[in-house]
Amino acid sequence: MNIIIAILIFSLIIIIHELGHFLLAKKNGITVVEFSVGMGPRLISFVKKGTRYSWKLFPVGGSCMMLGEDEENDDPNSFGKKGVWARISVIAAGPIFNFILAFVLSMIVVGKVGYDPAMIVQVGENTPAEEAGLQQGDVIVAMNGSHVDNGREVSFYLFFHPTSEKDVTLTINRDGKEMDITMTPVKNEAGEYKMGFVSNLGRTKTIATTGKSMNAFDVIKYSAIEVKCWIGSAIQSVGGLITGRVSTNDLGGPVAIVDMIGDGIDSTKSEGTTAVLMQIFYMSILLSANLGVMNLLPLPALDGGRLVFLLIEAVRGKPVDPKKEGFVHMVGLMLLMLLMVFVMFNDVRRIFG
Repeated sequence: MNIIIAILIFSLIIIIHELGHFLLAKKNGITVVEFSVGMGPRLISFVKKGTRYSWKLFPVGGSCMMLGEDEENDDPNSFGKKGVWARISVIAAGPIFNFILAFVLSMIVVGKVGYDPAMIVQVGENTPAEEAGLQQGDVIVAMNGSHVDNGREVSFYLFFHPTSEKDVTLTINRDGKEMDITMTPVKNEAGEYKMGFVSNLGRTKTIATTGKSMNAFDVIKYSAIEVKCWIGSAIQSVGGLITGRVSTNDLGGPVAIVDMIGDGIDSTKSEGTTAVLMQIFYMSILLSANLGVMNLLPLPALDGGRLVFLLIEAVRGKPVDPKKEGFVHMVGLMLLMLLMVFVMFNDVRRIFG
C-alpha cells in the first residue's frame, strides 16, 4: 500500500510539472503533440484541437511532447519557431508549477495542523545551553546571525554548519523580547559537539511569540515560509555536494523516498486518517519543492540546462547550433541515467545493507 501511495505522489508531482509546460505552451501558441498521464502503452487516448490526450498503462509520471521541441521543424507553431522569451516561459513553467503545488499543499497543512516555531522544548542539565541561560519556551529567531523561521531550519542549520568548539550565538524571543545567548558546544562520548537543547519539530495553531490564533494571512505567510525552507534546504544540499560537505552516500533516490514515505505513513497511522493525509501532503511538499529546485539546476537534459541555452540565445540574439545543443543534452541524459543507477544502488545498500 505504501508503494502505491508513493507512486501516486510521484505521479501527481510530475503531472503538475508537465501541466506547467502544457499550459504555457498552449498560451504561447505552441502545438502540443501529446499530453499523457502515466508511461508505457496507451490505455485511453483521444485527440482534441491537435493534441492527443493519453492515459497510459504504468501510473508513474507523465509527459508533455511539443512540436519541434527536440528537432528542427518549420511549422510556425513549433517550439523552435516561437520567441526566445516565450520558450523560456514554457520551460520555466514546470519547476514553477512544482513550487505552486508545494505552496498550495502547505496552505492545507498549515491551515489544518499549524506551523512549527523553533521553540525550545527541553534544556539538558549541566549543559552549555543551561549554563548560558537558555530556557524552555524560548523561540530561536537566528543562529549566528542566520535567520530562523521554524524548527526544521534549526536542524538544517546544524547539519550544514556543524558545531565545534567555536561559540554559537542564538538570538531568541522570550516573552516578546529578543536577546542573544552565546554558548560553547562540548564534545560528548560519541565525539559529537552538542549544546544541550532540543527545539520543536511539531506544529501549533498559535503564534508562539504573540499567543494569537492563526488567521488567513498567517496561513499564507507560514505556507510561504514552509516552501522557502525546503527550497533553501535543497539548494544547500546541492552546494554541500559541490563543496564536499554532503557526501554522495547521502544522496537518496526513488527507493529511499518510497522508504521515507512508508515510514512517515506508518508513524502516523495510530493518529487517524487525517494525520496520515497530512503526512502525505507534507511529503508531497518536500518532494515537489525539491523537484522544482533540481530541475532548475543548469545541467544538460534538465529544464535548467535548456534554460541556459535559451538565455545564451537571448543574450547573443541567435540560437546555439541545434545539433550541438542536442549533443550536449544527449550526453547529459546519459550521465543523468548513470547517476540514477548509482543512487538506486546506494538506496538499496543503505536500506538493506
